[in-house]
Amino acid sequence: MSTQNPTSSRIHPHKFTLWVAMASIIMMFAGFTSAYIVKMNEGSWLKFQLPSIFWLSTAIILLSSLTLHLAGKSFKAREMARYRQLITVTAVLGLAFILCQYFGFRSLEKQGIELIGQRSNSAASYLLVITGMHMLHVLGGVIAIAVILFLAYSRKVKNYSPLPIELTTIYWHFVDVLWIYLFIFYHFVG
Repeated sequence: MSTQNPTSSRIHPHKFTLWVAMASIIMMFAGFTSAYIVKMNEGSWLKFQLPSIFWLSTAIILLSSLTLHLAGKSFKAREMARYRQLITVTAVLGLAFILCQYFGFRSLEKQGIELIGQRSNSAASYLLVITGMHMLHVLGGVIAIAVILFLAYSRKVKNYSPLPIELTTIYWHFVDVLWIYLFIFYHFVG
């Protein structure tokens, strides 16, 4: 007879909810990229190069995943000063990613590629909608990082539950992988 607690192998409800939400987000972006392909094949599709700042934003989000991973390891090792530093760096990198995306769209507008309005092309509008939705999800991750950053600096009684950092890390790696997918998609399909 086993003496192991049957609930010990269950997934935490918050993690389960996060995984269900991420599955929904995957379906949404699959729908977006499918619509992009269908619309692209209808004709009158404007071909253009992604701004080079999108390469920089890709490097930034990859680096932010690394810093968040290291922050989680520092938290579990009870190295709170290092944890705080790495969480702070991750939050700054998340905001830098969003700014790079914004400047990428500004660059397209300076090239005469209208993103919305009567003179816009579907290619640019789809790029704006899909990437804009990703930026909103990254902003959600930045907010989650800001919350754990606030908790890291404000707690007088330390609670060493790793759940908040684990949830944030899972989500952040998810938006990272999602951006890599979109970036590759834009380069090889768009």
